Amino acid sequence: MTVLSVENLNIRFRQDGRVIHAVRGVSFAVNKGETVALVGESGSGKSVTALSTVRLLPDSAAVEGRIAYQGREISGAPEADLRAIRGNDISFIFQEPMTSLNPLHTIEKQIAESLALHQGLRGQAARARIVELLTKVGIRDAETRLSAYPHELSGGQRQRVMIAMALANGPELLIADEPTTALDVTIQAQILEVLADLKAREGLSMLFITHDLGIVRRIADRVCVMKDGEIVEQGPTAEIFAAPQHPYTQKLLAAEPKGRPDPVPEGAPVVAETEHLRVWFPIKTGLMRRVTGHVKAVNDATLTVRAGETLGIVGESGSGKTTLALAILRLIHSDGRIVFLGRDIAGARAGALRDLRRDLQIVFQDPYGSLSPRMTVEEIIAEGLGVHGVAPGQNKHEMVAAIMAEVGLDPAMMGRYPHEFSGGQRQRIAIARAMILRPKLVVLDEPTSALDMTVQVQIVELLRDLQRKWGLAYLFISHDLRVVRALSHKVIVMRAGDVIEAGEGTQVFDAPREEYTRALLAAAFGQGGAA
Repeated sequence: MTVLSVENLNIRFRQDGRVIHAVRGVSFAVNKGETVALVGESGSGKSVTALSTVRLLPDSAAVEGRIAYQGREISGAPEADLRAIRGNDISFIFQEPMTSLNPLHTIEKQIAESLALHQGLRGQAARARIVELLTKVGIRDAETRLSAYPHELSGGQRQRVMIAMALANGPELLIADEPTTALDVTIQAQILEVLADLKAREGLSMLFITHDLGIVRRIADRVCVMKDGEIVEQGPTAEIFAAPQHPYTQKLLAAEPKGRPDPVPEGAPVVAETEHLRVWFPIKTGLMRRVTGHVKAVNDATLTVRAGETLGIVGESGSGKTTLALAILRLIHSDGRIVFLGRDIAGARAGALRDLRRDLQIVFQDPYGSLSPRMTVEEIIAEGLGVHGVAPGQNKHEMVAAIMAEVGLDPAMMGRYPHEFSGGQRQRIAIARAMILRPKLVVLDEPTSALDMTVQVQIVELLRDLQRKWGLAYLFISHDLRVVRALSHKVIVMRAGDVIEAGEGTQVFDAPREEYTRALLAAAFGQGGAA
């Protein structure tokens, strides 16, 4: 039986007097008990297609074509009929639960609202159903979590709550829009396992939207590959992966960071090292704000990174990866030794550190959040030159043009603003801003996690090229172990503030000593490990 049928779907948006054709002639079906994946890069039309199925697009969207649920056309159905279908027969799970969950209401209240609206369940009956749902999606001691607010839960727990809300009314079709993108590899694997288990037990049908082909291979029965608003190829998952016909599908399947970094030059000097570095945040309670304990973010971290070398720092959210890097940059207080270019900077005052800032740079995960929307690209990239008094008298315009060309951006675009660029281009701007100062050490904090797979490959190649040319030392923080493997000479694995394993990249990936490291690798690469 066909649960959802989409035929010749066309979607247009009116924006600034222009008509944008977002989806063109899209047709596909989802059958009972089947998982269909919509795959493609950002802007390909995946999410717009999914939202159009129950008319959740804004008024500026013009939708043409036929959308049918269990044989009944719903594209032109009255709003009252659609309200009965949304959340009842067709449920959504979105990418970022913190934007979908109300921060002012408890978990119990938010799930109870859906039960009351669609089933009339209230009181003890509703509470029992909520506990059942939370237990079903793998939340331990579910009854004790009913009074929790979203911010009191981890990312994985929040996503499980979103799944519980979606399942509350026993839907026939679950539409999951990038539900694991922001999660650690181990949590991602758990969420996929929950969804697969629910599909088997509940007979659910799923429309799964993602740009991660590794997830598609694990969870989907059929695949629809989208590019520029069109489905360019569709078919059974095994066939698409074994013998892709369309060049774009072939490009997506080949888009995985490959190879290993260039060897570190013999005799390369040590750029940065730490000894017994510790970052503990005090917990203060009571009227007198006495210290009653500590959050032990980093415990006893000892590491070394040389010129031309990349040290990968991996671990789940909250393991201390970013805290360790910020301590090395002296952006937060720490105890222990920090030596940069042979100089102990752990106790250096702000004035002395200012002279070193040019040589210590950082590239953040979200370039859109770290680039000022009010400054042109030229102003953003050149800002550090003025702050550090670099190259006085030289033509800064020419320096910006040179570094833009070096990171693969057209210098003619330097007068534009960040919102006029794609995610990959914005990340190149952030890299150019750091690299124009010719630093010695660059902290790369999840610089590829928000990017499409093909763009990830481009950024990895760019970082390799810049390291090769300038002898840069990188601290590369990520939970994406495929990217870490492609870039890192050495790797340290962190868990709950402790460095539990460290060594050469090949050793850590091919012969991990710790069970936790093996679990990370199994979640990232499947049961076969990092081969």
